[in-house]
Amino acid sequence: MDQLTIVGLGEILWDVLDDAEKLGGAPVNFAHHVNSLGATGIPISTIGDDDRGRRALAELENHGLRIDAISLDPDHPTGYVNANVDEFGVAHYAFPDDIAWDHLSLNDVARSVTTNLHAVCFGTLAQRTAISRAAMADFLDRVPATAIKVFDLNLRQKFYNREVIEASLKRCDVLKLSDEELQVITAMFGLPQKEREALAALVATFGLQLAVVTRGKNGSILVSPAQLSEHTGFPVTVADTIGAGDAFTAATTLGFLLGHDLATINAHANRLAAYVCAQEGAMPAIPAELKLIKSV
Repeated sequence: MDQLTIVGLGEILWDVLDDAEKLGGAPVNFAHHVNSLGATGIPISTIGDDDRGRRALAELENHGLRIDAISLDPDHPTGYVNANVDEFGVAHYAFPDDIAWDHLSLNDVARSVTTNLHAVCFGTLAQRTAISRAAMADFLDRVPATAIKVFDLNLRQKFYNREVIEASLKRCDVLKLSDEELQVITAMFGLPQKEREALAALVATFGLQLAVVTRGKNGSILVSPAQLSEHTGFPVTVADTIGAGDAFTAATTLGFLLGHDLATINAHANRLAAYVCAQEGAMPAIPAELKLIKSV
């Protein structure tokens, strides 16, 4: 099989904690985990011409990620978010306005990446401005019909609305969301109250190939037109939950591309997410036994 190329499209930002700043943003975390699993993960975003931007590029390179599809905006600061981790290891975020990824632009490399692309993952947060929303739509329109479009809902504060979510659902092949986010979507679209029925309705209504709900420590459920898989998760001592959902999405996307059945995808994604929860930070090194594509 040719090397699988998968893009994380959207925000890049620094999680500003009490004692440190850690690089993150769901699309970047996703691209890192794709890389760690043995495929090629490429982040596409926009940074500012500032110290945080330069540090972001250096850290991404240090993680083995390509940086040539990240564009520069000299007029706005690199993204950051004030993150607080509660006593359960769960992160809560406060996002400033008008930062570089609010002005997302595609450079020549980002446009050329679509030629041999196998999958792209995008969410709602980077679509909070019309500028970034248009750039993301431009990218998605360039993606080959054979590539899988993964919509990782990632609802943050009030940076979403029905119009953006519905347009994204119509574009995607795979939907991933948390159990809390499913409650929001159920109310928004008048879906059945039971989880399985709600997911089946989303699959049918939007022609999805797969819908995924993560349940935190309680595992996950995957629903396709022909299969259903539930997993209870793996017990773990949590260091923090930052990046665990993005790791789950990466494992699900890659497993789906590799043609694995839902039970296999579900088990591996839960195992990887549990490992990430046991580590500090969003982008820990992944042990060889968790890779999906082994080096020759």
